[in-house]
Amino acid sequence: MKKYYYYLAAFSAFFIWGFFSLALKPISNYPSLDILFYRVFFSALTMTAINLTFRKAKIRKNWDDFCSMTTKRKRSIIVLTLVGSIILASNWFIFIYVVNHISVKAGSLAYLICPILTTVFAFFLLNEKLSNWQWLAVSISVVACIFLSINHFQDIFYSLVVASTYALYLVSQRKNSEIDKFLVLNIQLLFIAFLIVPFYPKYSGTIPVEPLFYLCLFCIVLFFTIIPLFLNLYALKGLNSSTVGILMYINPIINFGLAVFYFKEQVTLVQIVSYSLILVSIIVFNKKIFFSQNNKPNIIIEGSKSI
Repeated sequence: MKKYYYYLAAFSAFFIWGFFSLALKPISNYPSLDILFYRVFFSALTMTAINLTFRKAKIRKNWDDFCSMTTKRKRSIIVLTLVGSIILASNWFIFIYVVNHISVKAGSLAYLICPILTTVFAFFLLNEKLSNWQWLAVSISVVACIFLSINHFQDIFYSLVVASTYALYLVSQRKNSEIDKFLVLNIQLLFIAFLIVPFYPKYSGTIPVEPLFYLCLFCIVLFFTIIPLFLNLYALKGLNSSTVGILMYINPIINFGLAVFYFKEQVTLVQIVSYSLILVSIIVFNKKIFFSQNNKPNIIIEGSKSI
C-alpha cells in the first residue's frame, strides 16, 4: 500500500509541473530576468526557512557526514554543487524566456527530449551504456527535431538549449548523492542569489507593484518549486529512477496540451508528426520498462496464489 503513495507522489509532482505555464503567462509582460531574480530570492529564503525550522537534525547529520569525508571528495561535492547552481540558474532563465517570449510548445518540447538528452550526456560524460534500442530511440528523436526545425528553427533551437541545460544539471548532480538533495538545492539557490544580487540594481526593472505579479510568484515558488520537489524526493524513496523517469513525461504532455487547447497556439501537421515521433522514441527508449517480460511470471504467480 505504501508503494501506491510513492507513485501518487511522483505523479502529482509532474502533474503540477505540467501547469507551470499558467503561472508564467500572466506575467509575461515582465522581463524574464526580473522573474528569475524574484524566483531565486523568494525560493532561497523559503527553502532556508524550511531547513532551519523543520530540518535542523538533517542539516547536522549532513554536516557530520561531510566532515568525515576525504578532502578530495569534499572538493568534488563543492564543485558539483556550485557548478550545478550556475547550470540550474541558466536553465530557469532560458525556460522563463522561452515560455513567455517564444512559445509554450517550445517549453513543452524541451522536457520531452530532456530525458533522452540526459542519457546521451551520461553516456559521454559518465560512461553509462546505451542499448541498441535506446540508440534507435535517440535517432528517432533526432529525426523529429530535424522535422521541427524545417520551418520552426527558433522553437527547436530554444527547446534544445533548455533541454541541454537541464540534462547537464541532472548529469552533474548524479555524482553528488552523498548530501541530502533538498539541502543541496537550498545551497545552490543561496549561491545563485549571492551571484545575482550585485546585478539586481542595474539590470532589474522597477519593483513590481501589481498584486498579480506577487500572486503568480507565490504560485511559482510554492506550487511549482517547493511542493513538487518535496513530492519528487518522497517518491524517490520508494521508486527507482526509471519509473520516476517515465512519469516525468506527464509534465510536457500537459504543457503541450495547454499550448494547443488553452493558449490556442498554432499547430501544424509537421509539428504533430514530430511530437508523435518523439513520443514513439520515448516508448522505444523505455522498451524494457513498458514491455518487461519479467512482469508476466509475477502476474501468473500472484494469480495462482489468489486462486
